[in-house]
Amino acid sequence: MISESLVIDTNLVFSALIPKASEIREILFESNIRFYSPNILISEIYKHKDKLLKNSKLSESEFYLYFNGIIELIEFIPTNFIGFESRQKAYDLCRDVDIKDTPFLALSIELAIPLWTGDKKLKDGLRKKGYHNFYEF
Repeated sequence: MISESLVIDTNLVFSALIPKASEIREILFESNIRFYSPNILISEIYKHKDKLLKNSKLSESEFYLYFNGIIELIEFIPTNFIGFESRQKAYDLCRDVDIKDTPFLALSIELAIPLWTGDKKLKDGLRKKGYHNFYEF
């Protein structure tokens, strides 16, 4: 069993809510990993709830069942608890790649743990800038 900590981003949670994403759900529910995320993740899920419901083909009650199960596995960190230096470094790395991912990268930097993302554009852009602390499964 894996025993480590990761920052999980929104697109992985989106993927876990889609029935065919069983491998992601398996890692979430059956691993020994501690997951962290900035609290912005919850509002992002709600912002895209209708699209997620449509794409997942889940009923609203099934959606909330999965969603509640997933968020119970994540320790949410308020973004104002992330240090200025970590936020600044993340901003400098993300600003011309994908600015919306700044809080996730900042938390990864702050906690010195890998970022788990399925966003290939983000990973490629950050790797070009010398950032390589990603979880790969």
